[in-house]
Amino acid sequence: MAKRPTVYDVAAEAGVSIATVSFAFTQPHRVKSSTLDAVLDAADRLGYIPSASARGLAKGRTGALGLYAYDYLVDASFDVRGDNAPSSGDDGRLFPLYVDEVQRGVQLECWDRGLALMIGGARTTDHVRRVTDIAGRVDGLICFAGAVDLAVLESLSERIPVVELGSAVRSAQLRTVMVDNRTAMRELALHLTRHHGLRRIEYFGGAGTAEFTQRWDGFVEAMHDAGETHRAAWPSRPGYAATTRESLDEVLSAGQHPEAIVCSTDQEALVVLDRLHELGIRVPQDIAVTGFDGILATQTASPALTTARQPMEEIGRVAVRELLDALDGRQADHGEPLPTQVVIRRSCGCGPTD
Repeated sequence: MAKRPTVYDVAAEAGVSIATVSFAFTQPHRVKSSTLDAVLDAADRLGYIPSASARGLAKGRTGALGLYAYDYLVDASFDVRGDNAPSSGDDGRLFPLYVDEVQRGVQLECWDRGLALMIGGARTTDHVRRVTDIAGRVDGLICFAGAVDLAVLESLSERIPVVELGSAVRSAQLRTVMVDNRTAMRELALHLTRHHGLRRIEYFGGAGTAEFTQRWDGFVEAMHDAGETHRAAWPSRPGYAATTRESLDEVLSAGQHPEAIVCSTDQEALVVLDRLHELGIRVPQDIAVTGFDGILATQTASPALTTARQPMEEIGRVAVRELLDALDGRQADHGEPLPTQVVIRRSCGCGPTD
């Protein structure tokens, strides 16, 4: 049997030190790009594969982080195990979504730091076994808000650091990456009332997690500032297109049409755009529509969608840094939330700004 190449062989082949080879696989951001290429090329020629278990024993860590998410692609009306299971190919606008963009940020930061990443998720919160299985294999866990019950995350945090992606610190045991949802939604609604003079505005969305509650609160504040009363939010959830369509049909059948519909996510706003188009109602001439998140599909929608853009990639990157800080014993810093940016496009009646 041929001798398995070692770190010493790679170092000799690349003409660098053993420490440089180690850094190339564990902390690539600390190695010059030309040197990193030389090490990786040498490893490829020799067929060298670094031992994750050996590196873990040396550091007392696995060298891997976990990310637990939910799947907005899977509509509740589908049997995901059968022939009717949906895919991103069913509607090209369903990828990438907010979850995917944040996940990309996590992946990029892990790559930069030489970390492996284990990804899992499901649609409902009844999946303790799945998230526990991932948590048992990694040094730290990142979880999307609402994907796992708080009690489960607190239990896991007694063994490994846990970072939650949300807009409120729900527990002192968790680290939280927060985004300013309230301000962006308030500015978005004020743009409709002040710039366009719109008054009959309906809100589509729920309040299941802190970020959605804050978006609703921002909308309410804007309506109060404009001297307008508002009704309760209409039932709508990302990933449940039928619910959004039903709410829209009820709004339109109630008599005088609204002048604008503000949606809690871009995904819901796209459903609204589709339904209004089916009914022959023009956007923005008859009804203005806005979203929230800033996913790629907002740029290609017809008309292009006015929205509030979250720093999705940065959310993922910051989450990884928070986990590494926790592993290194540094205190959590729940400072200012990450900023959002209102992006004005045609769906509210304006021209594009990007």
